[in-house]
Amino acid sequence: MGFPMILLRLAEWLLYKLLAKSCYRAAMKVKNSGYFFKNQSFRSSHQIPLYPNINKCNLHGRISKTVACDIQGTLLRSQSFFPYFMLIAFEGGSILRSLFLLLSSPFLLVLDFELKMRVMIFITFCGMKLKDVESVGRAVLPKFFLENLNVHVYEVLKSAGSKVVFTRVPRVCVEGFLKEYLSVDCIKGTELHTVGKYFTGFVSSEGILIKHRALKEFLDEKRPDIGIGTSSIHDHLFISLCKEAYVVNKEDEKANTITSSSILPREKYPKPLVFHDGRLAFLPTPLATLTMFMWLAIGIPLAIFRLFIGICLPYKVAIFLGKLSGIRLRVKGTDPPRSENGKGVLYVCSHRTLLDPVFLSTSLGKPLTAVTYSLSKMSEILAPIKTVRLTRSRKKDGETMQKLLSEGDLVVCPEGTTCREPYLLRFSSLFAELADEIVPVAMNTNVNMFYGTTASGLKCLDPIFFLMNPRPCYTVEILVKLPKELTCAGGKSSHEVANYIQRQLAAALGFECTNLTRRDKYLMLAGNEGVVEDQNSRINNPN
Repeated sequence: MGFPMILLRLAEWLLYKLLAKSCYRAAMKVKNSGYFFKNQSFRSSHQIPLYPNINKCNLHGRISKTVACDIQGTLLRSQSFFPYFMLIAFEGGSILRSLFLLLSSPFLLVLDFELKMRVMIFITFCGMKLKDVESVGRAVLPKFFLENLNVHVYEVLKSAGSKVVFTRVPRVCVEGFLKEYLSVDCIKGTELHTVGKYFTGFVSSEGILIKHRALKEFLDEKRPDIGIGTSSIHDHLFISLCKEAYVVNKEDEKANTITSSSILPREKYPKPLVFHDGRLAFLPTPLATLTMFMWLAIGIPLAIFRLFIGICLPYKVAIFLGKLSGIRLRVKGTDPPRSENGKGVLYVCSHRTLLDPVFLSTSLGKPLTAVTYSLSKMSEILAPIKTVRLTRSRKKDGETMQKLLSEGDLVVCPEGTTCREPYLLRFSSLFAELADEIVPVAMNTNVNMFYGTTASGLKCLDPIFFLMNPRPCYTVEILVKLPKELTCAGGKSSHEVANYIQRQLAAALGFECTNLTRRDKYLMLAGNEGVVEDQNSRINNPN
């Protein structure tokens, strides 16, 4: 009888833990939120806040002060951390892992915070390599964190000399961003259990971090000068230990979302976001992720169809059918007349995806030859235009490009790699030494679901992911041919020509010139040699 009794008690505990306790807490949250009050604005307007709003915090004279806050619901405007778990599951794990996490989202609604966090941690991290999670934290998450920063909390954090973050989310998810972008001195978060180089999916023996206890243990008797939290009772316990306390009010944040006053503009980012990786171009909330999975049933066949018409059909027919399938192609400018020197025209393009030469060739309605530094065999087979690999040997590549120009028109992307953000990387000057007829072409793309580039994923799938977007957009702007006096034949050095074209393309696109290179990109995203140092000094500093 002993074993059945143990099973009965275990079932009773699970029933209480998973259903009764969680449903009771969910009901109390609904009740406390004022759902059953018809006039909620009247109810909330007569509540006296215990702590002032973060907007009331004075930013002057804080350089010697210490700020303590959380990232979830405080530094980040959104209360839910589910989208960031989804990013880790999708980008660092697999599509099956992310699908499993999505299917669990309805059940998470009835769980209390601790059990919900444990379930999401298990699904997201179980069996995942440490290096994969670190790669996502370094290359993928910062973009979404920056876009979701609460500007008011960020300004308070920036004004302080010392910054400490206490959070119940896993420390490994946020540590890289907080230290690299916000210069946070110390991060205390939930620790995860590992075996060798893998996560087990379980929380360490310390359990989910309790913020007010962690604050007491970390600072002993010394109280932080400023504490920032939400209006929840748990955060009130946390910020009550600080000399000054401020809260991020949910009602105010909803209003700020409408007016965009709490969104941090790109020009105010703590450091420029030039490089980022990952396939997803949207914040994967449960609804957005569900939409993506539903779209895949249409998107994959659609991408194959778009690929087929680009390879097999004439240019005009391909453009017509491509537009019917949802591709938006915007062409500005015309192909300039050429001189009669017997050599081809060199088209110099900004580099957004591997499809840049293809869309240029389609826009001009004539076959072009594209030179590339690294292209997968699959991409070479599927390319509807001729592609030639370069070796990164200046002498050999120069001879190859000279030969190709003698045979016809040539396309080159001097950045050497793609860049998603509104920046242009440093241009290689080799092309300027080879041609007198140079036509700059400003290429730009816009996607709303998948990025068509990757630094750490399978590059052969780049065109497929781009063409899976519901409404991908390509803008091709053909600029005026470079005057002879601005080329090497007119007395200019190859570096001067390259820099001039870089600035010309940046002006046409509304982008910013940088001195960053392909090597810098892979150092940042692949992490094989660490993060590039002193990146800020290289922005706005063309070669």
